[in-house]
Parts: sequence; structure tokens; C-alpha cells
Amino acid sequence: MKKLVVFYSLEGNTKYIAQAIAEEIAADLLELKAVKEINKKSLFRFLHGGKQAIRKEQPELLPLDKDPQDYDLIILGTPVWAWTYSAPLHTFLCQNKIENKKIAFFCCHGGDKGKTLQHLENILKDNKILGKSDYFNPLKKDPEQNRKKAVEWAKGITISAQN
Repeated sequence: MKKLVVFYSLEGNTKYIAQAIAEEIAADLLELKAVKEINKKSLFRFLHGGKQAIRKEQPELLPLDKDPQDYDLIILGTPVWAWTYSAPLHTFLCQNKIENKKIAFFCCHGGDKGKTLQHLENILKDNKILGKSDYFNPLKKDPEQNRKKAVEWAKGITISAQN
């Protein structure tokens, strides 16, 4: 079974979890990068990202080096922006019709995950959803414990995907 972890990460939290998952389940990694990235050092980064998410904007992405259609299991990761998934992930989902796949997803947040996981479940409804998880400030709040949680979750997803 071919496995892919697709993620967008502004501050490194989602990347940290995505890398741990990919390493544990021997999955390929696909990092989404916007052509015009939000300045992660700007005090207004959350406002800018939140505005993009609320308006369902589709920032242009750099070319992808993997085709999600080539994979059986796809795990998606995103930071929470304005209580939903990030605009770069929205672009990816709009440009890549993901249907009839085994899917799982996770989000990283600094407070409240809002309806992020529900929104992802809604947009990915034409797939077999195997699981969802969230991580609170994984790089700041006990990184090793968050890594262990992600690894255990991913192992369970992989077992479910084989059935």
C-alpha cells in the first residue's frame, strides 16, 4: 500500500507531526508551499492566514513533486486558521480531486481546533475516513509526548487501512 502525508506548515508544528508520522509508517511526504508565503515573523500572520481561510482563498502553490492519485492512503495535516484548515491546504484540495481513497487527517493549534476536523471531513466525504487527530502546540507543549501520540495514531490508521 502506497502512503502519502500531505501537509502545510507555517511555524513548523504541523511539519514536526507530519515528519514523525511519515517516518513511522514509511510514507512519502508532500509539503505544500505557497508561492507567496505568509511572513511567519509578522505580528499580523494570524490575521492574514485567518482572512485567507475564512474567505476560502486559494493561494497559488509551488509545483507538487508527488501526485496524490498514485497513493492508496493519504494523511493530511494543517495548522488551524480561524477555526478551520489553512488556505494552502484548501488550494490543494480544490486542485486535486481526492475521491475513493483511504484518508486520515490531523491539525495543530495553539488554542482551539474549532471545526477544522469537521470541515475536512465534509470536504473529503467521498473517501473512507479512517481517523482524525489534533495536537496542541506540539513544538512548545511536550514535543516528545505529541510525537508519541502522533506515531500511535498513525500506526492505528495504517492497520485500519489494510482492512
